Amino acid sequence: MGRTIFLTILCFIVVLLDIYCYYAITSVFKKWKPATKTIFKRAWWTINIGLIVGVFCAIYLNLFLTARAIILVAFFLLTASKIVMLPFLLIDDLRRLAIKIFRKKPRQSAEERATDKLPGEPISRSSFLVKAGLIAGAVPLSSLSWGIISGAYDYQVRRVALKLPNLPKAFDGITLAQISDIHSGSFYNKTAVQGGVDLLMAEKPDFVFFTGDLVNNLTSEVKDYQSIFSKVKAPLGVYSVLGNHDYGDYHFGKASSPAKIKNLQDMIATHKIMGYDLLMNQHRRLKVDGEEIGIVGIENWGMGRFPKYGKMELAMQKTDDLPVKLLLSHDPSHWRGEVLPKYKDIDVAFAGHTHGMQFGVRLKEMQWSPVQYIYKEWAGLYQEQQQQLYVNVGYGFLGYPGRVGILPEITIFTLSRV
Repeated sequence: MGRTIFLTILCFIVVLLDIYCYYAITSVFKKWKPATKTIFKRAWWTINIGLIVGVFCAIYLNLFLTARAIILVAFFLLTASKIVMLPFLLIDDLRRLAIKIFRKKPRQSAEERATDKLPGEPISRSSFLVKAGLIAGAVPLSSLSWGIISGAYDYQVRRVALKLPNLPKAFDGITLAQISDIHSGSFYNKTAVQGGVDLLMAEKPDFVFFTGDLVNNLTSEVKDYQSIFSKVKAPLGVYSVLGNHDYGDYHFGKASSPAKIKNLQDMIATHKIMGYDLLMNQHRRLKVDGEEIGIVGIENWGMGRFPKYGKMELAMQKTDDLPVKLLLSHDPSHWRGEVLPKYKDIDVAFAGHTHGMQFGVRLKEMQWSPVQYIYKEWAGLYQEQQQQLYVNVGYGFLGYPGRVGILPEITIFTLSRV
């Protein structure tokens, strides 16, 4: 389905939702003065129709990123709130229909019939359900708004001890930092982004992994943030891989074209300019005091609909002598889909991709997010026998420009033999 057709159908559904919610709300607040009703009607339709027009403008016109973000976020928040309201309104309508079909109402006064109240009821059932829906709709509106204000750039440093029995002595105690899923096309606050990089650099890691998704769609999105992420440096190097968003598939389609090829070439060049050692089905030998470990990096490889550009057989060539191998692979489903069954000598894999769905609960004792029903490994450290996987929930955000409970992450690993 083409993007324009999809958006048209989506907006038509949203308009129907707007009409349904509007008449449900106005049917309950019948005592509003005519002037109040007029103001509400004009405000409701100006805002909702304006946002629908704004969505098309944001997608098809060259708007400033800030304006585009404001429009899309407002549309998302209001639509989410109306969707939460919808079950309450449907329950009320189904209740009314059931009464009309299956039960005769007791004799009511004119006032009771107008308010749908039975004798002795303090509030009509319709009024209660609609107002309950309004309150329920305010919950996602307020929480998601707070996630934008406070969560989008609230970078958290998470510290993880990685135990590797075969780790050479020279690497015992060495520190590794990981960031993932920058999605620079979503940012709207350069100062906050710089603050996150400063926080990373204050940790003084010995080497750094970036596990993919530098942009949303086009390499040009990183232009305004290239100088910031170029400041990510480490004595033993910064190593990176591509994520599913870095190939331009979601903009150009999966078929090759000159523009898509140029976009990927620009992406590769950008990693080089920033000083990142981009691994595309390759490996590097990291040497300290004459001892070595392997850093393996593959292109995106994901289960299901995600592209499988990665070629482990190429990346693993001539690595048999390395006592420890660390794998950069953007999509955590690769670990269970190919690494565990075929590559037993990968000690730790590092991934991102899930974002933790940017919504959930993440405490020391437990964590939960809706994304766990899609990905078995979605945040934190996992282990099967002697092999480990760490999933970073991301530095940036995509779609919803905020985070609720699942905050942006900078991971600091300490490597040890025991």
